[in-house]
This record gives sequence, C-alpha cells and structure tokens, in this order.
Amino acid sequence: MRHARRRIVRRVTRLAAVGGLLLGGAMVTQAAMASDTPGTSALPLKASGTSPNPGAALVSKLGTSRTAGTWIGADGRPVVAVTDDAAAAEVKRAGAEAKMVSHSMNELKAATSTLRAAPRVAGTAWVMDYRTNQVVVQADSTVSSTDWSKMTKVAGGIGSFVRMERTQGTFTTRLNGASPILSTGGRCSAGFNVTNGQSDFILTAGHCGPTGSVWFADNQGNQQLGKTVQQNFPGSDFSLVQYANGAAGAGADIVAIGNGNGVRITGVGDPAVGERVFRSGSTSGLHDGEVKGLDATVNYPEGTVTGLIETNVCAEPGDSGGPLFSEGIALGVTSGGSGDCASGGTTFFQPVTKAMQALGVQLIVSKQAAAGQGAAPSSAPSPSATHSAIAPNAASPGSSTPVTGISDGSTLLTRLTDPQNIGPGMLVIGGSLLALVATRWIRAEQDRKAYRRYYSATWG
Repeated sequence: MRHARRRIVRRVTRLAAVGGLLLGGAMVTQAAMASDTPGTSALPLKASGTSPNPGAALVSKLGTSRTAGTWIGADGRPVVAVTDDAAAAEVKRAGAEAKMVSHSMNELKAATSTLRAAPRVAGTAWVMDYRTNQVVVQADSTVSSTDWSKMTKVAGGIGSFVRMERTQGTFTTRLNGASPILSTGGRCSAGFNVTNGQSDFILTAGHCGPTGSVWFADNQGNQQLGKTVQQNFPGSDFSLVQYANGAAGAGADIVAIGNGNGVRITGVGDPAVGERVFRSGSTSGLHDGEVKGLDATVNYPEGTVTGLIETNVCAEPGDSGGPLFSEGIALGVTSGGSGDCASGGTTFFQPVTKAMQALGVQLIVSKQAAAGQGAAPSSAPSPSATHSAIAPNAASPGSSTPVTGISDGSTLLTRLTDPQNIGPGMLVIGGSLLALVATRWIRAEQDRKAYRRYYSATWG
C-alpha cells in the first residue's frame, strides 16, 4: 500500500513538473512578444491614422463662398464661420457651432492675394484670423516706418477687415546654434522619418541646407548621418535628408522629448485653429501651445514662404526642422518665427501633409498604427541621431500618447515578478526542471536501496 502511494506521488510530481515547463515556456514567449518593439511601416496621407477634423469637413461641404474657416471652441466643439442662415442651420444639425460673419473665405483669400502681389517687405507676415473674420498683417522690428506706411496703404485699399499689427522680435528662420544634425551650412533638428519604399529619409526644414548638404550626428564630423537630396525653400520650407545606409533603423516612428522618453507617431494630418499642439527641438526642448492660424505667409529675409501653420509655441535657433505633433499625429516641421522661450513668441511650421505630397513619400509609423489599430503607447526612443536629446518642460504631449520611460530604480524582485519580463517564466521553468531531477533522483535512490536489501537478504 505504501509503495502504491509513493508511485502516485511520483507520477503527480512528474506531471506537475511537465506542466510547469509548458507554462513557463508560454510565459517567456508572451513576455518576449510584449517587450518587443512593434515594427514599422509606411503610412500614406489618406490612412486611418490621419487627424479627424469635423469642422473642416463641413467647410469643404458648404464651400468657400458660404464659410470663412473653422476652429476649436473653448468647449472643444468645432466652430464654423458661415455667411448665411441656411449654412448656419446645416452646421448646427451636424453638431457643430455656427458663427455668422461678414466676409467669406473667398474674400479673405482675395485679400491675401492682393498683399502677395504688393512689393515684398522682409519682416512681414499675414494670416487669416478665422475667429475675428479678418486678415492680420504683422511687421517685426526690422520693418521701417516707410515700409510700414506702404503696407498700411495697401491694406486700407483692401477693406476694413485687414488688421495691421506690430510684433516684437524678428521673423527669422531658426537655423544655427544647436544639434543634433550638423552640416557646414548650420545646425538643425530632425523632424519625422519618411520613406519612398526603397530608402528612408529625414523630413526637416528646407532652409537648413541646400541639396547636397552632408549631415553628421556629432560635432567632430565622424558619424555621417546622410545627405540632403531635395530642398524646397523659399516658397515652401521642407527638405529630405537621405540616410547614408538607406534605413532609419529602430525607433523610426518615435519622436524624442527628452530624458530618454518619446512619443510614438501613429498618423499624419492637418491641424485645426485652436488645437493644442506640441513641438520638440534640440535647443529649447518640448513646448506646447495653440494653433492660431493656417495658410500663413512669412516674408523671411531669405525669401517668402506660404501655406504655413501659425502657432504661439515658442522656438529658438537650432529648433528648425523639429517636429510639431498632437495626440501622436504628425502635423508640421519648424520653419521660423519671432521671440524665444523666455519671453514667448510666434512660430511657423511647414505642414507635413503638403511636404509629403510634394515629395512623394510616406510617414514611417508602427505597424499597429498602419493596420488601423489606433494610437500605440509611447516608448523610449532609440539613441539614433534622428531623435533629439531634449529636455521637456512640465507639458504633457497628449492623453492618447503619454510619455513613458523605464525606471532605473526598480528592484530585482520587481523585475522578476513583472509579467512583461521573462523572469517569472524562467523561475517556473527552473522549478519544474528541479522537480523532474529530484523525482528521478529519489526514484533511483529508492531502487538502489531496494536492490541492496534484496541481495543482502539472499546472500547474507
């Protein structure tokens, strides 16, 4: 009877050990899959990862003769400027707020066309202010009183809906003064990684350097990063830097925001006026603000750039080319502006959608995002030079893409019991192997003793 119980115990122990081996193997496999960084894929302009804008859809439906732009209200609802009661009723039925205005988008565009046709004055800029239904003309400190008088006369001939403003500082491109990408033409920040299907590129500002500029990831010029293969500036402000080895590498879908943290980019889109946005750059780090206007024109000393995004996010020299994003959606690359991050200022961005369309490239995002699985969580960036080492302020880059990092203060016990680590699975496997070995040893020892007892009794 006693031997029968021993056999049952040994069999149960062996079965439990085998089951433990299978369970431990499954745990290790699951942990490896959970810790594996999602692969990257290309996302075209019309993918599901694009930023939705209900107000823009209504403007497109009603037409530019019956609307005058859209923005995000204080309550988060889209507001659409309309010129007639029928359009207002349709906007309300769609769940948006309608604001009656005097001038249509066609009139606002005609005003900007007149300004563009006037003699060019460096240091000036204009943008359509949808909220006030006006075209705002700005002039920095370099514009003389004579030129300001001429611009005022041009604006007066257009109508009372053109507003003139003086601004502090100087409208300049944000070149020089910082890393991480350096060339003989200056220093800039990397923007977003894109691909044409055969090779990967950095999408950055066009004023950073002409075609043929060679970029490095270090001050000594030892780590060649790539070469500018296409530049668009002035007119637009974007360029492509082709990687020297043709590939962006690991972490290509991540924007660094400092302290080893990053935001995973899951889509591309156009911003809305009033939207909260974030900009990262190698000089001033991570900062946030609001979109103030679209389709802005800036007369830099080097030339005129049109179709820009106007924001009140600060920027400084060296931030050129750095990414503008919101909720994991790529929006623009830093062009230029006035002021700094101590006193504030205005910063303009080249829209990513227009640059990608002109260049024939696609944004590199995680495979999850390309498959339409929604925004992926943020991840620590790779040490690649395409991701700036920047220091973020207290701002958070959006609820759907929280900044996460790896804590260096975790204990060994914490790491071993984390279900996303392989420690628990390895412990189960080790314990199961130990149980199997012990079971075999006990059985062998029992057989040896039984053998000795038998022959001792037989042979004396």
